[in-house]
Amino acid sequence: MSRTTFTNGPQSNLTPVRRPAVMVYAGLAYAAFAAAALWAIAFLADLSTPHAVDGASRRPVWTALLIDACLLLVFAVQHSVMARAGFKQRMARILPAATERSTYVLAASLALGLLFWQWQPLPASAWHVSAQPWAALIWVVYAAGWLLVVATTFMIDHLDFLGLRQAYAHTRQRPYQPPSFTERWLYAWVRHPMMLGLIIAFWATPAMTAGHLLFAAAGSAYIVVGLKFEERDLTRHLGPVYRDYAQRVPALIPAPHRVLTRRNRQAARTHS
Repeated sequence: MSRTTFTNGPQSNLTPVRRPAVMVYAGLAYAAFAAAALWAIAFLADLSTPHAVDGASRRPVWTALLIDACLLLVFAVQHSVMARAGFKQRMARILPAATERSTYVLAASLALGLLFWQWQPLPASAWHVSAQPWAALIWVVYAAGWLLVVATTFMIDHLDFLGLRQAYAHTRQRPYQPPSFTERWLYAWVRHPMMLGLIIAFWATPAMTAGHLLFAAAGSAYIVVGLKFEERDLTRHLGPVYRDYAQRVPALIPAPHRVLTRRNRQAARTHS
């Protein structure tokens, strides 16, 4: 999901009677997101048996691979297509603009739910760490990855990111203003901290099976490809501001020395 929400134009002219329905819809989308997020944590930690990333094989290997690949493709297509400006413009002809973000969040949550529900385990072991404290340390890293994902939504605008602010503004008949572009918290050190947290959560496991490896590799590859499109959209909308930001701040791997060097240079120019 993009850190920046772009509007599709003026809000739709719904009658006052229908305006509360927009808020209810946004609330349902938010609840679906919360459920999908909790399921994702349990899914990758093997806590949601029988619907977990690992487990006993239920189908032949090639059948399981095909099903898992299709499930991953469904999520990738939904996540990518619905984020494009052309799709948003077409959707605005059908749904109120205030529900665009909530619809995206709801669709992504449903796609994730389908993936977790129908995932076919591939139990062959890639690695297994049982010695302590290393196994426990890996779980700490796993938890840190998810904590980073959740924290990132609050570093930008949690309510806006998940569509609630747009729905509230519409319900109150107030003009909606998307959050301005800012560099704060971890966004001053890395451009996509949420994606970094997801990659950490994908790979941090003491017991990596073939199925988990497929999920982690496919998820990481999709993030890398998806960021290309997101950065293109951000550059198109923000222009020189984002290009300068991209030159100064790494995309996924924090480089504190690089950020500090540039800040020192900027401070020197300011005081010269």
